[in-house]
Amino acid sequence: MAASPHTLSSRLLTGCVWYLERRAMRDSPHKFMHLFRNVNKQWITFQHFTFLKRMYVTQLNRSLNQQVKPKPEPVASPFLEKTSSGQAKAEIYEMKPFSPSSLSLSGKPNEEEVIELESASIIEASVDVGKEIKDEKQWKEMKLRADDLPGILARLSKIKLTALVVSTTSAGFALAPGPFDWFCFLLTSVGTGLASCAANSINQFFEVPFDSNMNRTKNRPLVRGQISPLLAVSFATCCAVPGVALLTWGVNPLTGALGVLNIFLYTCCYTPLKRISIANTWVGAVVGAIPPVMGWTAATGSLDAGAFLLGGILYSWQFPHFNALSWGLREDYSRGGYCMMSVTHPALCRRVALRHCLALIGLCTAAPLLDVTTWTFPAISLPINLYISYLGFRFYADADRKSSRKLFFCSLWHLPLLLLLMLTCKQPPGGEGDKGEPQS
Repeated sequence: MAASPHTLSSRLLTGCVWYLERRAMRDSPHKFMHLFRNVNKQWITFQHFTFLKRMYVTQLNRSLNQQVKPKPEPVASPFLEKTSSGQAKAEIYEMKPFSPSSLSLSGKPNEEEVIELESASIIEASVDVGKEIKDEKQWKEMKLRADDLPGILARLSKIKLTALVVSTTSAGFALAPGPFDWFCFLLTSVGTGLASCAANSINQFFEVPFDSNMNRTKNRPLVRGQISPLLAVSFATCCAVPGVALLTWGVNPLTGALGVLNIFLYTCCYTPLKRISIANTWVGAVVGAIPPVMGWTAATGSLDAGAFLLGGILYSWQFPHFNALSWGLREDYSRGGYCMMSVTHPALCRRVALRHCLALIGLCTAAPLLDVTTWTFPAISLPINLYISYLGFRFYADADRKSSRKLFFCSLWHLPLLLLLMLTCKQPPGGEGDKGEPQS
């Protein structure tokens, strides 16, 4: 059978390449360069040789195609099981063996040709493995282990925020007039902590689709799928019911009612308002102001002027604290779809923070007037109040991340120090009554 023109031309070009390569290997480098200068005059370049060499490898040896091990069939679950990186790398080298009859048309294959084939196949395998690694970054079902459950539940209940709530409740209990009842104090702290854990868990349950868009909250347990929504709601219920029961029947009904009101405001008012109006900041400040009032009512059983004073201090403190924090998270809040002052009303955000920094000075001055502390308290608390007011003014004037960060970190130590100063300057028992008694 006569050979086709395409086959004749391919063999002719292959022979030319083979002749030039053999001659280049024998000759010196000087003669090698002289050879290619002569060939270049005949309109044949080094790129032509490379092309012809690739044609020789791929066209005449089509059976030398290495294949990667096929991917396993997807499981029924929409989530992907995690595979180790070692298995992914090992798949690159799990290839079908060569067919001895297809290595060459005659004789042994050229080593350079085999190396080029191996390089091309490994590149193709790397692309496939890259796709598998990309798929691994998708959401996966995470298995819950018993030893991980306490840490997950701690993050679900925002344990640091809960500790702050309990500490302010304890300060309200300690500042209240009358004898200190340790058993009532313990019941109040445990009940308030359980109510706070329930409110925080329900808050995260409602905000899963929005937290997933924010860098600050994308690693929360419900967003990552570490626990199921049913478990989160069950945990919140198991915290809310005994917490409210302890506050109502273990302390007094007024404190229990304040605990129920706080859970309702946080979960049913503050949480949905975050995506509707900037009024959520004021509602959230009320939520933060109720715990010290609960401590006061737990000790006294009534709402006195001192309870409202403590609530007012916590109410005003939260505006420089939260407004400074939200200023550095404006991009996150925008992605999450939250309506915050720092995003929609940045000038108002800074003004409100400065106003309430100055309001702390007035509230501390009113403490001795309401017989909560002695007159020493306004004097010794003035330096730290002036400092946070100065940082509030810098935040109002500069409107940058540096000033907001300084104000936020100042608020972290300002509140504990202020409450400690109030405790050291607490009005002694019977101090109010001694003023009204006539001298004997």
